[in-house]
Amino acid sequence: MQKKIYVDGMFDPDVAAKVDAAVKAVAGVTSCNANPDKSQVLVDFDEGVGGIEDAINAAISSTGIAVLG
Repeated sequence: MQKKIYVDGMFDPDVAAKVDAAVKAVAGVTSCNANPDKSQVLVDFDEGVGGIEDAINAAISSTGIAVLG
């Protein structure tokens, strides 16, 4: 499944790289592209993994970025 997650506080490529690395470390995530220009994170993941969306949001939040919506 592919999902766009809108975030607040990701203003430069260095922060985007941290978000990207944190999300890619979540089990079941197949790809991630954090875009600071659009303030969004595009994630491909296996929706069959229980609690994966919460884990992705937690990974983003762990970098100091707020998940919107």
